[in-house]
Amino acid sequence: MGRWRPKSIPASKYITAEGYKKLNDELQYLWKEKRPAVTQSVQEAAAQGDRSENAEYIYGKKQLREIDGRVRFLSKRLDDMTVVERLPEDQSKVFFGAWVELENEDGDTETYRLVGPDETDAKRHYISIDAPLARALLKKQVDDEVVVDTPAGERCLFISRIWYEQGERR
Repeated sequence: MGRWRPKSIPASKYITAEGYKKLNDELQYLWKEKRPAVTQSVQEAAAQGDRSENAEYIYGKKQLREIDGRVRFLSKRLDDMTVVERLPEDQSKVFFGAWVELENEDGDTETYRLVGPDETDAKRHYISIDAPLARALLKKQVDDEVVVDTPAGERCLFISRIWYEQGERR
């Protein structure tokens, strides 16, 4: 039996300048520092003799495969990315890169930034532009109501603030 899978929706190809720099720094580190160090350790392990039972050699080769896979992914992904550095002309609406403060029906507030799928980070409140909440927020303004379907049910949120600033949230 085959392993048929439905076509997946490709991730957006947008990224912030900070996100691009972070991924590029990771690529440079892997290619110029980590890979040469692991290659050296594999060479030293190979010089010890029998490779079939040499755990250091086997583990080193596995590390190299993982590094090479990540390097290929990052190289290909970074080549296809569109870095969004310009702020939108109409900053009263939610677009890529916006910080958005949302208020729920109980008056509790949450703050999110809309970023590319490669930059998502729950601790920093960065959500992917492809996420259902982000899709619902696009092109909305302050005081607009946003209804989002979640696994726990429908959520109704109000946009209390929108801003476009570089750096961390306030």
